[in-house]
Amino acid sequence: MTDLPGRRPPPIPEENPTFRQQVDNLGHLGRLIAQIWRTSRWLTAASIGLRLVAALQPIAVLYAAKLIVDEVVRLSGIAPPGPELLDWWNAGLLNNVLAFLLLELGLVLLNDVIARATGLVDSVLAELHSNTVSVELMAHAARLDLMHFESAEYQDRLERARRQAAGRNALLSQIFGQAQDMLTVATLAAGLFFYAPWLILLLPVSFLPSVWGETRFNTLAYMLSRWRTPERRELEYLRHVGASAETAKEVKLFGLGDYLIERFRGLAHQIFLENRRVATLRAAWGTVFSAIATLTYYAAYAFIVWRTISGHFTLGDLAFLSGSFLRLNGLFQKLLLGFTQIAGQSMYLDDLFSFFEIAPTVLPPAAPKPFPVPITQKIVFDRVGFKYPETDNWVVRDLSFTLLAGETLALVGENGAGKTTIVKLLTRLYDPSEGRITIDGVDLRDMAPADIHARVGVIFQDFIRYSFSARDNIGVGRVEARRDQHRIDLAAEQSLADGVIARLPKGYDQQLGRLFRQGRDLSGGEWQKIAIARAYMRDAELIILDEPTAALDAKAEAEVFARFKSLAAGKTAVIISHRFSTVRMADRILVLDDGAILEAGTHEELVSKNGRYAELFELQAAGYR
Repeated sequence: MTDLPGRRPPPIPEENPTFRQQVDNLGHLGRLIAQIWRTSRWLTAASIGLRLVAALQPIAVLYAAKLIVDEVVRLSGIAPPGPELLDWWNAGLLNNVLAFLLLELGLVLLNDVIARATGLVDSVLAELHSNTVSVELMAHAARLDLMHFESAEYQDRLERARRQAAGRNALLSQIFGQAQDMLTVATLAAGLFFYAPWLILLLPVSFLPSVWGETRFNTLAYMLSRWRTPERRELEYLRHVGASAETAKEVKLFGLGDYLIERFRGLAHQIFLENRRVATLRAAWGTVFSAIATLTYYAAYAFIVWRTISGHFTLGDLAFLSGSFLRLNGLFQKLLLGFTQIAGQSMYLDDLFSFFEIAPTVLPPAAPKPFPVPITQKIVFDRVGFKYPETDNWVVRDLSFTLLAGETLALVGENGAGKTTIVKLLTRLYDPSEGRITIDGVDLRDMAPADIHARVGVIFQDFIRYSFSARDNIGVGRVEARRDQHRIDLAAEQSLADGVIARLPKGYDQQLGRLFRQGRDLSGGEWQKIAIARAYMRDAELIILDEPTAALDAKAEAEVFARFKSLAAGKTAVIISHRFSTVRMADRILVLDDGAILEAGTHEELVSKNGRYAELFELQAAGYR
């Protein structure tokens, strides 16, 4: 995050997108419609069918009104059969006007039914579509590489895609509504052209200024939204830090409440000022354009009135033409403004669909080789080098070492030495920039990432504390076996998490965490035992523990690793730890410095060398004397 004074508002664009750019953006609408069709064919067809019927209703109502007016004028010009309504009825003079009234009433009632049915279908379809997009978004994110999640640019793109997944459902109704309005315009224009063709020429004068204005302001709103994506993510972060169970203690003890509020208020106000500026400009120009449309309508209305006075039109024609022109004027504006709005929304759709076009780079080979089960020989790092994407710094370079089958290897080094990067490479979350990694002679690149992940059990220091039941918190270690209670019991026993679960009021059914009602939070050490149980749940060929006991006290740590040593017999394991009481249990230790191996050997061998390891061990041991 950067300080507020350093931020500047984005410039207002001087040029709107070209027509070609808008047409290219509209290509996303085809993908959206295909996505809607996949969501539910029946609901999509029902929405289209209802709108087709509704599109013909306006001209039918206007023509029924014309017939009523003309019939009333005709009846008013004949001699009355009597003073009472019954006299007119018995004479059969009211049959036509009654039929026309019933026709108009039926059309109005039908329109209300269709409108409500359309709203129901659209709301159900919109919710289903939102769920479909969210699932597709999660599925695509799950296929992407770790490098994407560690990129700020990717996080911005993901945030924009999430917002569009939740916020583009109104576009569904807008697209179908546009098709409905186009059909209505065609029918009304045909009727108007039949009576007064030149009146159609006035319509562009009324709506073109509004179209220009909406195009301009839609583009500006999109640019502001896209420009401020990092700041909006920061606002969400500040909301989380300022009001969450994970941060509450430190926020209170450090007195950060006012600071976070002020930071949020300053950033939110800056974004508010920018949005208010756009809204004010839109409202001011919209008033001007609306006045132009109103003046145009009344010019046409005056002409129709004059033609009626001069005898060229009947009063029914007057009602039909004035109503048709008024509706056409409004529909033309709505149609073309809707087009510009849809074109503007299609720019937002680009945020969604461009996310789906991000391709993973860590891919399975065309003919993947199986992960060796069991590992019988060794894991080899052969002159491995790696630097993170879009950086020039080598995290590890020319790294070579061997991990024998059944051996427990410890990685030691200061922060930034490359320990966790080695784990990421070993699990094929990243591919090496140079060199290769083999397991029993098979290059990791020749294996499918999913197969590797299924055979490796990893627990990182920053493991996830799932707001699930205790059973599911362990079961996610081998998600396809999460209903195997015997396996869960065994994993909990092996990690010493069974004692933690035994103290929970509902045992394995206890909701963990404070996020949901009746949830029960655990201490850091208790959570860590639950997380270690996940690694045992996998029954993996390779076990990797990255600072696995950081939250445990000395006694619990000793118990966990004593159990680990016995259970890991015959398994290949990698341990990363800053605690030498843990590290010394390993069969062999690698001391890393700046991505290279500085020393290697057993605990006793390294201590006797009086090198870097011995220095670090002595510093830590001195703290306990």
